[in-house]
Amino acid sequence: MRTEPTTSTTEITTREAVNELKPGDRVEVTHNVKVGMRTWTTTTAGEVVSFERRRHGLHFNRNVDDKAFSDLIVLKLADGSLTTVTMDEYSSLRKLG
Repeated sequence: MRTEPTTSTTEITTREAVNELKPGDRVEVTHNVKVGMRTWTTTTAGEVVSFERRRHGLHFNRNVDDKAFSDLIVLKLADGSLTTVTMDEYSSLRKLG
């Protein structure tokens, strides 16, 4: 019996705005961060290095065929460092000129 790894990638994400990105595009992602009862909004801006839809196993006791995916964007920040932003239903993506 063949089983898939817990992490795999696909090329097409669930967000049309993410699918239209190209490496080198400058973008700004605004998203909510929640820790416990506290929530705040933060913005991350940078140059797109890559994006993907990645399958993951973050959920406990999921059925083997119950797939969970996240849309990820890898950004190069102004200081040259790389960061990964996970898009969710509360994230907004804006292209910068």
